[in-house]
Amino acid sequence: MRLDDEQESTNFEVQGRGGGGMGGGFPLGLLLGNGKLGCGILAIIVIGALVLGINPLSLLGGGGVPMQQSSPVSTDPSQLTDVQRFSLKVLGSTERRWTDLFARQGKQYTPAVLSFYSSTGRSGCGVAQSAMGPFYCPSDSKIYLDTDFFNELRQKFGAPGDFAQAYVIAHEVGHHVQNLTGTADRVRRAQANASQAEGNALQVMMELQADCYAGVWAKNDVNLLEPGDAEEGLRAAQAIGDDTLQEAAGQRPVPESFTHGTSAQRQQWLRRGLETGDPAQCDTFAGSGI
Repeated sequence: MRLDDEQESTNFEVQGRGGGGMGGGFPLGLLLGNGKLGCGILAIIVIGALVLGINPLSLLGGGGVPMQQSSPVSTDPSQLTDVQRFSLKVLGSTERRWTDLFARQGKQYTPAVLSFYSSTGRSGCGVAQSAMGPFYCPSDSKIYLDTDFFNELRQKFGAPGDFAQAYVIAHEVGHHVQNLTGTADRVRRAQANASQAEGNALQVMMELQADCYAGVWAKNDVNLLEPGDAEEGLRAAQAIGDDTLQEAAGQRPVPESFTHGTSAQRQQWLRRGLETGDPAQCDTFAGSGI
């Protein structure tokens, strides 16, 4: 990726250590979401949350009460690590591209804040833990990231490369776009009255659209991609499909339990965004009434 000349976003915070803990958080039982999800589905959601998923509480209607920040939060750019600076260059690029895309529709784009934490932190959707993977919280419009996840993406999931890492961030920005456009609210309302299988299917549509939006961002930053970058992203999408994750866990894939989409679907929608650069081509909800 050509990021040397990219301007870092200023929309960030770095949570100090010791800001987490379970005090004021959500008990594990709340992940069952309105009584519709059993333990088997919970296991799949936890697996999915490890890779590019938003907070399950926010997607499944759990919501959350903003938690009081008891640890120091820094916005001093001089204290940033190299990987945090990389992340903020990616975020800055997404801000510029989505500002342009919204402006073409006569709308204003409001950037998300990227909140860095280590191991455990706090979010407007509850406790942030590295085991959850990166996630977006609609309650406070922040993306939560423990950058150690990038090591896991490379080592555990076999998806190395700077664009694979950028795809993680751009995917969460895609959820922010869904929040701004009202899509996220419509999905949560529909999920509240849906069966387990229907709710999962809607969640898959959410994730696939965020994948497509990640591709849209990259396509519109014409100076960003280098040879091989798109392949890095598609390889990451393949590695984190629900069917691939379930097989890796020694399970038989159960389509009704999928919450993020198959490997083929994730690649398909990321590729569509990369090829078209048009958010209108990311309508994963066609025919669903959303």
